[in-house]
Amino acid sequence: MTTVSPTVPPAQAIRHGFVLAGRAFGKLVKNPTEVIGLVIQPLIMLVLFVFVLGGAISGGNTDAYVQQLVPGLMVYSTLLVSLGTGVALCTDVTNGVFDRFRSMPIARSAPLIGAVLGDLPRYAISVALTLGFGFLVGFDVQTNVFAVLLDLLLMVLFALSLCWISVWIGLLVNSPQTVPNLLFLFIMPLSFGSSIFVSGSTMPGWLAAVTEVNPASFMTEVNRGLLHGGPVAEPLLGGLAWMAGLIAVFYPLAMVAYRRRMR
Repeated sequence: MTTVSPTVPPAQAIRHGFVLAGRAFGKLVKNPTEVIGLVIQPLIMLVLFVFVLGGAISGGNTDAYVQQLVPGLMVYSTLLVSLGTGVALCTDVTNGVFDRFRSMPIARSAPLIGAVLGDLPRYAISVALTLGFGFLVGFDVQTNVFAVLLDLLLMVLFALSLCWISVWIGLLVNSPQTVPNLLFLFIMPLSFGSSIFVSGSTMPGWLAAVTEVNPASFMTEVNRGLLHGGPVAEPLLGGLAWMAGLIAVFYPLAMVAYRRRMR
């Protein structure tokens, strides 16, 4: 079988990735069950954290808690949706789809780039729906439409960096069912060791210190700043640094795992 040359220029590899992204996006369009899941997930989270747990967490001031919660749930939904990237990738590799890619004149990294880019609409839909459902439970945007659009763009970029963790895990394991179990080792600390649901000031000192440098906390504060008019610069710098770091670490790890898997 012909193998793909690893010396393809980066720009060409990205073009190849965009072509294969169309395949991944097509799978989403043709799978109504997955689309329904993207709609229901943020709705369930809002009902759970606003109407079931919100009163206890907020001390009865649910309206004020909604204003803090919805920007955090936008980050939490992104973390949860990242599970699908690794599961879908592991399924394709297990079913031999990537073996066919090896015989095509494309960059070696193109199938992975395509899988990530093709999943970005899922992240955008999930974040937008979380915000949209937030309006239904009383969330207010106190800035303008440009700030909202910038916020959605930044969340998609954050999702892009998270994808590479999911890709790496998806290539390490042989069973798609194993992917969520391992990814939750990342998702749980990122979610509950952050300011998504409660302020870090309510936590023990050591955990509050972790919360302050958690990428999910940075992005939650970016969301709150862009949607409520608060400070943005400092959390944005922290969030961008984490995005760059996640890609710098997990993209090479994913490529190494991919080469080993394709031997």
